Amino acid sequence: MIAILLALAALAQNEVPAGQPAPPAPAADAVEAARQARFASCSAMVRVDSARAVDIANAWRLEGGGLLARQCLGLAYVAQQRWAEAARVYEEASRDADLARDSRRADLWVQAGNAWLAGGEPTRAIMALDAALATTDLSDELRGEVHIDRARAMVALDNAAGARQDLDRALALVPADPFGWYLSAALARRQGDLDRARTDIAKAMDIAPDDPDIALLGGTIAGLAGDMAEAERLYRRVAEGAPDSAAGRAARESLETLREVEGPASSAAPTQTTPVARTEPPRPPQSR
Repeated sequence: MIAILLALAALAQNEVPAGQPAPPAPAADAVEAARQARFASCSAMVRVDSARAVDIANAWRLEGGGLLARQCLGLAYVAQQRWAEAARVYEEASRDADLARDSRRADLWVQAGNAWLAGGEPTRAIMALDAALATTDLSDELRGEVHIDRARAMVALDNAAGARQDLDRALALVPADPFGWYLSAALARRQGDLDRARTDIAKAMDIAPDDPDIALLGGTIAGLAGDMAEAERLYRRVAEGAPDSAAGRAARESLETLREVEGPASSAAPTQTTPVARTEPPRPPQSR
């Protein structure tokens, strides 16, 4: 009985006296600031200990952390290259955002699409990217970037015509993105359109003159077009400027190929070669 009375007394102390206003609820801005701070802390943990970040984000999600908790969980899975799990988390967050008419839904769909693409699921990537394009939340610039990602998925599906449509839309929306011109040049090369390949890689090199992957492809296209001097110049620039990169290693292999074909004592005209070059540089999933 005494314990019950003590408990009732404690409750009474917490009651608001009659006639006095209830204490104000936490301001919405303060609540949102706390959520953003928690997200920043969770995201920082991703960079330090991604496994721990998965645990933190999952606990927060179960507490009702909503989109931010799921987004941090997706980032943690991406850090571990657990692409399918990351994509599913992003898709769950995207659907919740769709229902809430939350403007973050487009970005979440894009992240889901990139995770599916990184995980070797281009069909599912296209579905997610199409969901992003169907929203009204994309700026023209982001819409162009989504078409670039969609083109990558089309290339993975060996759908060159579809990739070309996406790239042409992207280049109209984001003409200053060197990656778009790079992909367009690579696709034109694959389709045997060397004139367009040379035009597009030249635009990419104008925008990003120091990018080794772009210069490497420029050398490959120059070699295929018979301009061996330009091919050697670009390969040498990549090999010397980025010696420890994948592009640098490929450039050195290509220079060796050129030397073998031409030969120091050969008087024959150089033969066109197809040096080793990646179809496209990696573009990991990330928040835009």
